[in-house]
Amino acid sequence: MIGELAALGAAICWTVSAVLYKEALLKVKPISANIVRCVCTSIVLVVCLAIIGKFGVLTDLPLYAVILASVSGIIGLGFGDTVYMVSLKLIGVARAVPITCTYPLFNLLLAVFLQGEVVTLYVVLGTVAIVLGVWLISREEKETGTSETQKKGLVRGVASALATAILWAVSITMINMAVTLPETGSLDHALAINTIRVSAVAVFLLASAPITDTKCSFLKMQRKTLITLISGGIVALALGWFFLTFSFIHTPESQAVPISSTTPLFATVSGIIFLHEQVTAKDVVGSMIIVIGIFLIFTV
Repeated sequence: MIGELAALGAAICWTVSAVLYKEALLKVKPISANIVRCVCTSIVLVVCLAIIGKFGVLTDLPLYAVILASVSGIIGLGFGDTVYMVSLKLIGVARAVPITCTYPLFNLLLAVFLQGEVVTLYVVLGTVAIVLGVWLISREEKETGTSETQKKGLVRGVASALATAILWAVSITMINMAVTLPETGSLDHALAINTIRVSAVAVFLLASAPITDTKCSFLKMQRKTLITLISGGIVALALGWFFLTFSFIHTPESQAVPISSTTPLFATVSGIIFLHEQVTAKDVVGSMIIVIGIFLIFTV
């Protein structure tokens, strides 16, 4: 039960962080936002390890786990989350989150092609449901006031959200491999691996900043925006990913991943209440169909 609760905790954390990111992205570019949240969160995690006396666990990790965690961070948090923020900015929380949360489908595809898992009827039905849900959410209403720019923004937002799902799937597969090694199956190791994961992407983003953020906008943020991004980073990266990493120790990936992907249910409500986003009936139905499709694939 503790593994399932941890996965659900990850879903709730990611919903809260999405709302915080959306607020901050009104005033800052996605790449600048990602640099700030990753760097600040990595500092918080390292300090926490030192305070609780677990810093030595980092040196006990096998090199294989360190490499997996580092590459997972760069792929998922570096590239994936930057594209995720682009989708949030373009199409909002209520639309972007359900589409990005199709990552379990891509996790399954990786398992099919890399490990030869069998495709059942429920997998086919679940896949069809997910595709239908994404189509409903991404379908633009035919309104006279809809400009060509808005339509292009929708297409870019949906494409960014789908790209995020693919990158997250690869990243999750790698982090699952890291925490399920015989040498890393404890709470301390889960915390240490998550710290390495976030720290690696923080170093990567800082090193690439002269190219990706030429004006160093991340150094010129307003205090309120900075606090919002740091809060979102701590909730998503320090808590959310730790919960998911910890859940892999107690629950199979095939069960933990779909539970963590129930974020759309919370995100749709949050988008309406906190961000006052215009959510139509098809957006709500699309979100529900995506979640149903995920559970058909993994839990039936």
